[in-house]
Amino acid sequence: MPTLNDIIAARPNVYRFLRPTPLHHYPGLSQLLGAHVWVKHENHQPVGAFKVRGGLNLVAGLSEAERAAGIFTASTGNHGQSIAFAGRAYGVRVTIAAPEAANPDKVAAMRGLGAEVVLHGPDFDAAREWMAQIAAERGGLFVGPTDERLICGVGTYALEIVEDLPDVDVIVVPVGAGSGACGTGIVAKAVNPAIQVIGCQSAQAPAMQHSWASGQLVSAEMRTTAEGLATRVPFENTQRIMCEMLDDFVLVDDADIDAAVVTLLQHTHNLAEGAGAASLAAALQIKDRLAGKKVVLVMSGGNLSVGKLHDILQKQTR
Repeated sequence: MPTLNDIIAARPNVYRFLRPTPLHHYPGLSQLLGAHVWVKHENHQPVGAFKVRGGLNLVAGLSEAERAAGIFTASTGNHGQSIAFAGRAYGVRVTIAAPEAANPDKVAAMRGLGAEVVLHGPDFDAAREWMAQIAAERGGLFVGPTDERLICGVGTYALEIVEDLPDVDVIVVPVGAGSGACGTGIVAKAVNPAIQVIGCQSAQAPAMQHSWASGQLVSAEMRTTAEGLATRVPFENTQRIMCEMLDDFVLVDDADIDAAVVTLLQHTHNLAEGAGAASLAAALQIKDRLAGKKVVLVMSGGNLSVGKLHDILQKQTR
């Protein structure tokens, strides 16, 4: 399992290209939740999501042979952008499989960063399994979304949280493959075991939550429209870490996530994608438990398509 020291060691690799993201307090959200609420703005990253930290840490540690062979991965968008961003920074060729119905804006962003993007399969897991085979055939490095070097890189945002708000009580973090929740848990529990780390996932894609709750790896149907939460197969290494580090793991409906997108737009004037808004949706669901506490909501990303935003606003403003 990665340690706090591993995450601290990732900082130079991350800060060579990035700066710490803001942690802002919002009175409106605080009043809404009956708590003292801050938002960690990972949507302010140059690719619009937290995962870029992990990509930079991973590519920085590759051997020359690995860089020469190229990186292969699969993504619904944010993980792929992180690897593409890091590949461009270090001059490494990146090939990404994305689901056939992937967010077109995210696909364009990955290609804009220099990656070759191939659309394959109905969902992320199908694209991932296919690309792993391609990487083996071509002798390249396949990078899954839960590589420990990624966890250490993204964990640097949790270091920023505990430095900016040392007396934080609760951190609510979205879970897709789980790298962000793992990095957050490792940092929080090492710094102060009393900090509660609460994961959240769409009820329309509950594989990770069901696995955490049952203590065994279970697949589940994936019907969520929140790309960053869209996994139907759990990941063993992040499950192992989350079982030790998460205090709770809640499911929220896509409809509540969409409502949270609008609420965040109103109160923070920031655009959150579905995964980035899930932390607020979860906090609203458990608000009685958060009363009076200092709460950080991780806005993990802001890569919401214009079409999706239009649909949400139409539904929420009727």
